[in-house]
Amino acid sequence: MHRVALITGCSSGIGYETALMLGRNGFRTFATMRNTKKSDSLQEIITKEGLDVSIQQLDVNDNASIENTIYNIKNEANRIDVLINNAGFGLVGFFEDLTLDEIRDQFETNFFGVLNITKKIIPIMRLQKSGTIINISSGAGQVGFPGISAYVSTKFAIEGFSESLTYELLPYGIKVVIIEPGVIKTNFFRNCKVSEHSVKKNSTYSTSLDKFQKNIEIMQEHATSPTDVAKVIIQVLGNSEPKQRYIVGNDVAMILEAKKNLSDNEFKKMMIQNII
Repeated sequence: MHRVALITGCSSGIGYETALMLGRNGFRTFATMRNTKKSDSLQEIITKEGLDVSIQQLDVNDNASIENTIYNIKNEANRIDVLINNAGFGLVGFFEDLTLDEIRDQFETNFFGVLNITKKIIPIMRLQKSGTIINISSGAGQVGFPGISAYVSTKFAIEGFSESLTYELLPYGIKVVIIEPGVIKTNFFRNCKVSEHSVKKNSTYSTSLDKFQKNIEIMQEHATSPTDVAKVIIQVLGNSEPKQRYIVGNDVAMILEAKKNLSDNEFKKMMIQNII
């Protein structure tokens, strides 16, 4: 029996590559995205390779959309074995420049969107007495960065939620795994929302924001491929006892290693020298 996987945010990047990777490895895969008009490239590969991957519309901020998609999947496949929470976006801007509405919007997708769909999938997995929930976090789920404090906050929240959920669901045979990518070669940063006040020349932080964006461009040149993240996800799903966390990318591995080995003050000095 083929395992059934539901992935959010599959129009590009990590979700896109993971949908193909799971399809190529025998998973019955439901690749979801908020806007299915962006599905042409993915559908072309699915058709060409004859993969068992179905593209579905799903907006993690819309309960009716979530319920409709889960209903369709249950009707077609009768079960859900894997949930990969990948949908999200980045909000760029220094905290003082951000509005609370901008921050709430960031949390609505990146954090509450994960909660919305996970809450509806858990009863299905609990009745099956099995399942794996994979939450795509970030190296920014363990380390703060200037210019993306709202995004970092959502990822810290995902980490705490995932850890807590691990203990709650363990008795029911459900595993919860966190994936922490570093900078990935995707359209993520091009698709980031930039806070309105941050881009104004009278912002106190406009110079710092320019430096941050230049640093991101440099990081993108040596970024990790989203396919590498998809490969790690396949490894997780092939492991009967996966780890809690998986780091993907040399950049994030180096930063997290430094954070572990340096004192708080030493680490702060390193970040100031290299990031700010």
